[in-house]
Amino acid sequence: MDASPLDRSLLLDFYGELLTEKQRSACELHWNEDLSLAEIAEQSGITRQAVGDVVRRAEETLRGYEARTGLVRRFLERREAIAAIRAELAGLLPADERSRDILARLEELM
Repeated sequence: MDASPLDRSLLLDFYGELLTEKQRSACELHWNEDLSLAEIAEQSGITRQAVGDVVRRAEETLRGYEARTGLVRRFLERREAIAAIRAELAGLLPADERSRDILARLEELM
């Protein structure tokens, strides 16, 4: 998994509860709220370097969890498979209420 903001957010969503409160908070502020390390440091009363170290260690921990469990990878694979099935079904089913209900149920799984 690349280090894009989406990837980091997914890792945090899946495994964030396994981090310390300090790690989870710093990552949420940096990745989800888009605060700079300096802004987080100012709010937390620690140095920018310390915040960077916390975020870096947290990301390494999250990637380790993903390497061992593969939950995010499997989630993304299933979501992609469901989208492909939905697209194929949309072309096969008649445009009636029952078909729309089936496609809506597939959407809910994504």
